[in-house]
Amino acid sequence: MRTILLQATVGGTAAVYRRDTETGIVELLLVPADVFGDDGSIDAALRDDCAAEPLVQAKIIGDDYPFGFSQGRTMRNSQTVARMEFGKPRALADDNGVTTVTTRIDDPRGWHYEHVLTMTPLSRAVEIHTSVVNDSAELITFEMLSSFTLGSLSPFATGLDPENLTLHRMRSTWSAEGRLLSQPVEDLELEPSWQRFSANSVRFGSVGSFPVREWVPFVGITDRRAGVTWAAATTHASSWQIEVYRRDEGLSLSGGIADREFGQWTHTVKPGERFDAPKAVLAVVRGDVNLAAQAVAGNVRQYVHTPESERHLPIIFNEFCSTWGVPTEKSVLEQLDAVKALGVEYFVIDAGWFDDTAFEAASRFGKWEVSKTAFPHGLKPVVDAIHAAGMKAGIWFEFEIAGRQEPDCFNKTEWLLTRDGLPITSGNRRWWDMRNPDVRDYLAHRVIDMLRDNGFDYMKVDYNDTIGVGCETPGDPTASLGDGLYSQIQASQDFFRRIRRELPDLMIEICASGGHRLVQSFMEIGAMASFSDAHECDEIPVIAANMHRMILPRQSQIWAVVRDEEPTSKLYYQICSGLLGRLCFSGDANAFSGEKNDVIHNGVDFYRAAAPIIDHGVSEWHGSELGSYRHPRGWQAIVRRGEHGTDAQGRTLVVLHTFHDAPENVTISLDEANDGDAKSGFADVIARAFHRNGIDVTLADGTLTVSGLTDFDGVAVLL
Repeated sequence: MRTILLQATVGGTAAVYRRDTETGIVELLLVPADVFGDDGSIDAALRDDCAAEPLVQAKIIGDDYPFGFSQGRTMRNSQTVARMEFGKPRALADDNGVTTVTTRIDDPRGWHYEHVLTMTPLSRAVEIHTSVVNDSAELITFEMLSSFTLGSLSPFATGLDPENLTLHRMRSTWSAEGRLLSQPVEDLELEPSWQRFSANSVRFGSVGSFPVREWVPFVGITDRRAGVTWAAATTHASSWQIEVYRRDEGLSLSGGIADREFGQWTHTVKPGERFDAPKAVLAVVRGDVNLAAQAVAGNVRQYVHTPESERHLPIIFNEFCSTWGVPTEKSVLEQLDAVKALGVEYFVIDAGWFDDTAFEAASRFGKWEVSKTAFPHGLKPVVDAIHAAGMKAGIWFEFEIAGRQEPDCFNKTEWLLTRDGLPITSGNRRWWDMRNPDVRDYLAHRVIDMLRDNGFDYMKVDYNDTIGVGCETPGDPTASLGDGLYSQIQASQDFFRRIRRELPDLMIEICASGGHRLVQSFMEIGAMASFSDAHECDEIPVIAANMHRMILPRQSQIWAVVRDEEPTSKLYYQICSGLLGRLCFSGDANAFSGEKNDVIHNGVDFYRAAAPIIDHGVSEWHGSELGSYRHPRGWQAIVRRGEHGTDAQGRTLVVLHTFHDAPENVTISLDEANDGDAKSGFADVIARAFHRNGIDVTLADGTLTVSGLTDFDGVAVLL
């Protein structure tokens, strides 16, 4: 039997805390607020025919491991959990409508956990912070500690509830980030056994310092009959894991730092110390995984603080696809003449300003000295020229790295990350130990002083390899590799924050071989991120649409590469891809002229008109089910409806792309849709369209029809 201890409601989300009267466990349910009537009564039954999921999952060394064939598969529900004593949740609401619910959980051996849920009107998602405080006189060493848990899924079902729950995950690899994978839980053998003995678990994640590799740190569960979806994301940028677990009728989720089995992580908490697990972000919506994922991704908005120039989403020109890592003073000045009249506001000098070798072969990382061959007068005159052309100046760095061609850096072992007592080496790269204050002071001079002295307004920070399973911690030979990795990435992010403090008006773009660092802890630091390294690929709009489930479109920088030899019609495809986020031009300087110049100007004008919807909207997916990314077939359309209470309210942006074997005509129903808070009607007037000659766009009775399509067309419509 379950007793409701507390219910907190903010916006469309209700957090329900229940105690299991037999075990004393306190669990959290997240449900749509309309489950409760106006008088606070429950309009829908919430299940209690499965084990309650504790607010915290943990395992300390010395306690018994879980049974049920668990070892090597999961560390959940160990003896550590069985010893927890759950206090009563306590809620506090402030004058800004923020509600914080804090629950203390004691271990009778002398330490306690703190579980803190935060709900704010600024976000459709909630945050969970989990901490442990060692009040005892003994060391305690954790080999697993969750950031979040969620159980009794679905709370609107009873019994086995077969063939109803769908698990959503996102696959990710280089230049193909964020592919949605939705599977019935039965396909993953997430059903209880006949005797409810074995623990069935799907544990997935990423090991290393590329947190968006193989998987995105995200999970979703849809109750198809109830029409409700739950979503959760970890936020840290080192090894992570998420588990989907089932032993009885109820399904449970948990996640956080990759544990000892999965990511070689242990952490010792000394007497009097506190350890804070990385925060997690969760959401529940009446709707599908697309809506739930956007609620989670949108949580970052409350933390993004950018210069005034970012308010209208300026367009970027990045010269990387012009010189491929060999920029020069001459090339930059030539490009300035070509692009300054296009309405571009940021001009970014990408990799290679410190080297005379194409980027793929370059490894002169660490000293960050300007190439005298490429920039004989230094960078300051070039920055001045960019400013004189009416643009802000940007520069590329990969400052966490020491390269083989800088032996003074590459061989400075006492400043480098090690494993087995040796510097961790991958190709031509080694990693600075960002926990070392000497390293941070060195980089403050080489990076921060350089940016300040040359007058840069913008920095693109790249990161082009992963540390792997982890690193040693100097002075602590007992520290685990996974814990070393976690502390290394925390120290890196602290250095990013130092840059922001010392250069508060600096724009920071996050990049990691494209999209390998697209997690909320980095998106809180950077104003933008490179969406992918898919520079000129057919699949750009597919990946760009995937980003809507992962990060805010206002932070998603998308390549639109202009080539002299490409037909003008190709530009519509590329620019429409950029309309799925932040438009970033690159390419041949001599291609920004003639008919292409007119198309680009029209595209820039359209982007500016669409910017409020790109910034504040809710996206829907329409089109063919795609198989191959490298050879996509059919079509895709993103319908993005402006959010209530913003400049985009009442407006809709439709971005359509065709691929191989495209249909000649496409129809898209724009009937009212659930945006998560209220029903919004469809916009019924075409205000502006952007497409090549020969395409016809009409709107009648809530249906948009696009005719005259061929393979690889791009069409954008503002309603």
